[in-house]
Amino acid sequence: MNRVYEFLKAAETYYLATVEGDQPRVRPFGTVHLFEGRLYIQTGKGKSVAKQIEANPKVELCAMKGDEWIRVAGTLVLDDRTEAQESMLNDYPSLRAMYTTGPNGNTAVYYFKNATATISSFSHEPVVIKF
Repeated sequence: MNRVYEFLKAAETYYLATVEGDQPRVRPFGTVHLFEGRLYIQTGKGKSVAKQIEANPKVELCAMKGDEWIRVAGTLVLDDRTEAQESMLNDYPSLRAMYTTGPNGNTAVYYFKNATATISSFSHEPVVIKF
């Protein structure tokens, strides 16, 4: 999982795919974090993406770095704990201007469960990482 985290951090931007009804939705993200041995992402509780994840927590993300790309497919699990939210925002302090933590805050953090990451390139065989 560290290799997945390092890849996404170096790529800086990844694209998260969710579903809304029968329509795929894709948007750029930049938050990725390791907390308690899990890979986390973050968004706002009131955003459409949070509602889409609540309705169907199966997601996939994709990013490119150099001549390699990564796809991560899995199920996102909401972590309502303030500690998880604070840990994420400590890693991304610029987000504190937009997001607050705690039971009444607007931060939603999710970790991947039953995930498979595939790192691909035209120059090497795919590397598959399950976590």
